[in-house]
Amino acid sequence: MLFCVTRVRIVMDGHIKTGIVSRIPGFYKLSPSERLRELQTRAGLTDQEAAALEGSLGLDVAQADRMSENVVGTFGLPLGIAVNFLINGQDYLVPMAIEEPSVVAAASHAAKLVREGGGFLARASESQMIGQIQVLGVDDPSESRLKLLGERERLLAVANEQDPVMVELGGGARDLEVRVLPDTLAGPMLVVHLIYDCRDAMGANAINTAVEALAPLVEEMTGGKVLLRILSNLADRRLARAEAVVPFQALATDGLDGREVAKRIATAYALAEVDPYRAATHNKGIMNGIDAVLVATGNDWRAVEAGAHAYAARSGQYGSLSTWETDGDGSLVGSLELPLAVGIVGGATKAHPAARAAEKVLGVGTAQQLAEVVVSAGLAQNLAALRALATEGIQRGHMELHARSMAIAAGAAGDLVDRVASCMVEEGIIRLDKAEELVREMC
Repeated sequence: MLFCVTRVRIVMDGHIKTGIVSRIPGFYKLSPSERLRELQTRAGLTDQEAAALEGSLGLDVAQADRMSENVVGTFGLPLGIAVNFLINGQDYLVPMAIEEPSVVAAASHAAKLVREGGGFLARASESQMIGQIQVLGVDDPSESRLKLLGERERLLAVANEQDPVMVELGGGARDLEVRVLPDTLAGPMLVVHLIYDCRDAMGANAINTAVEALAPLVEEMTGGKVLLRILSNLADRRLARAEAVVPFQALATDGLDGREVAKRIATAYALAEVDPYRAATHNKGIMNGIDAVLVATGNDWRAVEAGAHAYAARSGQYGSLSTWETDGDGSLVGSLELPLAVGIVGGATKAHPAARAAEKVLGVGTAQQLAEVVVSAGLAQNLAALRALATEGIQRGHMELHARSMAIAAGAAGDLVDRVASCMVEEGIIRLDKAEELVREMC
């Protein structure tokens, strides 16, 4: 299921006022505590919510023990705020939880470039997911398929009985599809697809409950035996798409004009479109931005990863999730489309204090709005990576930040971290053994 975003130019001074301005010059120059205070003011966070983001009042062991098994503690990740995001005329401060250097800075810079072209245009489809029921041992699969389709209304009604609250909220079972797979390693089988609207939830629990309830009925109607009954993470009925327009002049570097940079970005994309080896790395960069927002908001990033990569291979060959081209108006145009099963209710989105606070920072009111932010973050990260690759190379900015991680790993603390990192960058040797040597010399 494909859809497009109508491309328009948004006048910067006419964007929707939401109380949050994501353009914060010099934000990266502030100390962590100063950034948190700035964020607290702009997002209207309480002291408790700010403390949850800071980590001093986040997920404790008792809470974690109720969320998972064999818990011995909690594990932290750096939580950064990507700035400059303008999406559908609305400003967003985007929380990103990720340990990889340069991701937050790169996304912020790319969002600034896109802002010069009017910001991101994004759209998410309805929150429809697929629940699968595998039926084995059917004598006449084609006849059984028709019988199940004939009982569609009865099956949908039973599915909706499992979660009346979801139905009251406007969601629930929407449709039924039945596929015949005549030649598999296990012999002929039927696969029943329950199409289910999850509204503002990711939806795994609701869908799994529904398909499990349908299994006995399906067996009765077909005379077969149900084995698997579970959701599919290839959520191709729950797509999100973002588009960005970047004027050539915004892409210029010290040594290259913007038109040349745009041409190089489009050429770099061309390799990812046809070569799975490049596409895997290209899409990994996209997921750097997407996963970081999902982790920060308590969403299931593993489910989204699975769906994204399956979607990238839907033609039979793994390819790029995004597209980039130059237009006749002097701009670089990029788009990104992928399945995005995200939620703002249920699971860790509400159980984790920091996830709740991060959601408040974003200010999204629906799962579809969250998906629009997430897909825009993925496109921003893709733009940043391609621009770096097409100009000075990926290592320059990345390794400057990586040097600090090496210094910390070597045992540096406080001001020594920056001193060790600076020396490694200056010498062009950024390795753990070099960092350990410098720590010994400077201590």
